[in-house]
Amino acid sequence: MAKKIPVTVITGFLGSGKTTLIRHLLTHNQGRRIAVIVNEFGELGIDGELLKSCQVCPEDELETPSNIVELTNGCLCCTVQEEFLPTMQALIARKDDIDCILIETSGLALPKPLITAFRWPEIRTAATVDAVITVVDCDAVADGRFASDPAAVDAIGQEDENLDHETPLQELFEDQLACADLVVLNKADLVSAEQYQQTIDLVNRELPRAVKIVTSDRGIVDVNTILGLNAAVEDHLEDRPSHHDAEGEHEHDDDINSINLVLDREFDPESLRQKLELLVKEQEIYRIKGFVAVPNKPMRLVIQGVGNRFEQFYDRPWRTDEPRETKLVFIGQSIDPVAITTALAVGRSERGNSA
Repeated sequence: MAKKIPVTVITGFLGSGKTTLIRHLLTHNQGRRIAVIVNEFGELGIDGELLKSCQVCPEDELETPSNIVELTNGCLCCTVQEEFLPTMQALIARKDDIDCILIETSGLALPKPLITAFRWPEIRTAATVDAVITVVDCDAVADGRFASDPAAVDAIGQEDENLDHETPLQELFEDQLACADLVVLNKADLVSAEQYQQTIDLVNRELPRAVKIVTSDRGIVDVNTILGLNAAVEDHLEDRPSHHDAEGEHEHDDDINSINLVLDREFDPESLRQKLELLVKEQEIYRIKGFVAVPNKPMRLVIQGVGNRFEQFYDRPWRTDEPRETKLVFIGQSIDPVAITTALAVGRSERGNSA
């Protein structure tokens, strides 16, 4: 029998650092030809664009849009059959050009429904789940939260019809850990030694079996620690209890509460951040991410916010064939697009547009 493609599933809460970890794996792939499926919210595809900007292999053989597949119709655990199956079949057809696949789930995904799909005949003979990696936000857990904004996560999971499963924050935390073959404690540099130990103790209490825990700063983990674990997870689902084992498959509603803005103007980073922080206070905005054009800067600024916590960095120079536009995605509940557009409005000398 031909060798199966190993698939690594990377799960964790909103803002825990999943995309950052995958970027690190792509840029330190040690010659592996890696394909990525990213569960994206928002038509602008911010996470997918961030991953596409990575060097997938030294010769750039696979640095093409087809190597990063974006699923934008909601939480993967609700769209396994509609979204995931055809995507996996397309990648399996390219198995001679792929050494492994990474799947980044949304911050609210239940891992087990996705793993179960690897038992389907269309996938089982050609791919196997090498491991489930659960990324934990060290700072958020140490602060007594299982996510950067627990109220927001609960609100999404229980009120957004697109996410048909009603998952309290504690249960989602436990389900993501219960499926893990490896836990990555990210953002450990933001906590004290005492908080770090408290986080480890909490994670260990939630793990149903012995699982290795590693520490990460900005997603930096040895690629050999993440890939090649050979867990064949789909064959051992009974060892990974879930609060939703008795439930049937999740139904899916296409409605996603997100707003995409494309503005043909530049922003001062501090001024923009203040506006975004104010918007978060005024509306139920759970996630903000995007690219910003900064005056007199040749580099593209990446800005990411979860709850009231923001971070930013310059990822690459603007290409000569792309417009210097500011692109932002807002994710939340009952977001007012007019209020957001007005808050980011410009004067007569500067023009903006939204899409």
